[in-house]
Amino acid sequence: MSVLLVALLAVPLVGGIALIVVRPPRGAVPAGLLIAAATVGLAVAAARQRPVGVVPLLDGIAAGFAVDDLSAVMIVLVAVALLAVLAFAAGEPALRSGRFVGLVLVFAGAMLATVTATTLPPLLAAWEVMGATSWALIAHHTGDPAAARGARTAFLTTRTADLGLYLAAGAILAGGVPTLAIDALPVVAGGWRDLAVAGVVVAAVGKSAQLPFSFWLAGAMHGPSPVSALLHSATMVAAGAYLLLRTAAGLDATDWAGPLVAWVGVATALLLGLVALAQSDLKQLLAASTSAQIGYMVLAAGVGAVPGGVLQTVAHGATKSLLFLVAGAWLVRVGSRELDDLRGAARRHPVLGVSFTVGAVALAGVPPTGLWVSKDAVLAGAAASSPALYAVGLAAGLVSAGYATKALWFVWRPSPPATEDAAIGRAGARLQAAVAVTLAVTAAAAGLLALGPDILRPAPEPTVLELVVSGAIALVGVGVTWRAAGRFPAPAALRAWLGLERLAVAVSVRPALRLATALARLDDRFHHRVVLGAGRAAVRAADVVDRRVERGLDRGVDGVAAGARALGRTARRPQTGQLHQYYAQAAVGFGVLAALAVILIGVS
Repeated sequence: MSVLLVALLAVPLVGGIALIVVRPPRGAVPAGLLIAAATVGLAVAAARQRPVGVVPLLDGIAAGFAVDDLSAVMIVLVAVALLAVLAFAAGEPALRSGRFVGLVLVFAGAMLATVTATTLPPLLAAWEVMGATSWALIAHHTGDPAAARGARTAFLTTRTADLGLYLAAGAILAGGVPTLAIDALPVVAGGWRDLAVAGVVVAAVGKSAQLPFSFWLAGAMHGPSPVSALLHSATMVAAGAYLLLRTAAGLDATDWAGPLVAWVGVATALLLGLVALAQSDLKQLLAASTSAQIGYMVLAAGVGAVPGGVLQTVAHGATKSLLFLVAGAWLVRVGSRELDDLRGAARRHPVLGVSFTVGAVALAGVPPTGLWVSKDAVLAGAAASSPALYAVGLAAGLVSAGYATKALWFVWRPSPPATEDAAIGRAGARLQAAVAVTLAVTAAAAGLLALGPDILRPAPEPTVLELVVSGAIALVGVGVTWRAAGRFPAPAALRAWLGLERLAVAVSVRPALRLATALARLDDRFHHRVVLGAGRAAVRAADVVDRRVERGLDRGVDGVAAGARALGRTARRPQTGQLHQYYAQAAVGFGVLAALAVILIGVS
């Protein structure tokens, strides 16, 4: 196992666990920033050296890790997002605890293990740790019932979808791939391949909050904003899309998986974009837009446009981290997430306001920002696969311009001076401003990565016409929304995230509860009685045996013992110790034997 690879995974994991256990009253933030900075350095070094490591587990099955073209991009993205989030969270007093910083580090370590795993055992382990720590981070404010409920919904929903990975592992083994290699899906034999691919798709779609699992992301917004920036930009929700991009060859090996994944992605991009457009809560708007933007990554995996999907992952990670972090800073200062209450927030905090503007413009897909390039890279692959996919993708781009501009319109509207929380000190405010500016520059320039390595270079490349069309659509969307932002209709179905949570409750939760209730009643009325009846019958049988069998046996045993004692007493009488008596007894014995011999001879 490469020392560099071990260090990349161990530094955030071990450091995070130590902070959680020790929980130092001071110094948690500097320690966390130091560990995060070291993780960035290790990630950059690993991206250059491409280490590989294998740890034996069972006969023929190993825990494999490797940094290749795809995971090299992801480890750097995760490490940079980790550092940015911890730096920004340092400005919030409630997030300076060892517990919070440690959980963030452990989560990031699990994400790094997820993207570098080459076999299913370590992927499953890291996937589980990621899910558990995400639950703890969303519910970090333990006194908030809404945060606890959101964390529970997110955990249970994603855990239900995660069962697909276990199904995939069993199918891969049954299909003749004992190594459980993730990239081995195309060579799984027969129908087991379809089952394995189906399991991967379900797990990935659930983790990435795609239809029909998108609703869990709404509740997760009750967690701290830095948590939303980390989990819902470049890490947790991106993990499912990453898994689909990693297994794109397996999707292509089946007749149905690629088209299904592509349509799920583009439908999520359009419908969740409309959900975002209907929101009046800034974090809910950003959450729905996250599902929509991840939809483009899923679309890329479905049509085989892997470089476009990776470029979209990077551009979206930088953009959405910026927007979530700034939204969280305003939430702390203003005390509200409602767009109406945030009027003028960009004017009162110009550095954050300009940075948020750059992020919103990038989210809208306006040229020449990163998401404009990455979306077109994905849509070029969609156009080569299906004109219908391309058309729906363009429509989703128009909607994305709408929801990004809506958020921008509200935060720049004039408003009377508001009383704000001054808990964030000057040092914290300056650090937040520096992080916001850095992320804004990254979001704006991310499109230049398309000129870099092959894993980020679109294939097929979008044509000039496609770039012009998508850019024009984005500008039209921005212009129309800016003029009508305060008058957009907000249907109840869209505000409620298409009613997906109620549908999930009606389709799965309530039937499961009814079944559990029915089984409980069956247990009470039948099994419980059978068990009690069997117990009573056993007691009666034991009583009968005791009275009628055991007592007779006791008498028999006592009689045998009494007879043996009587024979013993009789046998002791001849034992007098007198030699002449022994001779007399022997003579009598020989006489009896002689008589018996005569009788037997006579009879014969």
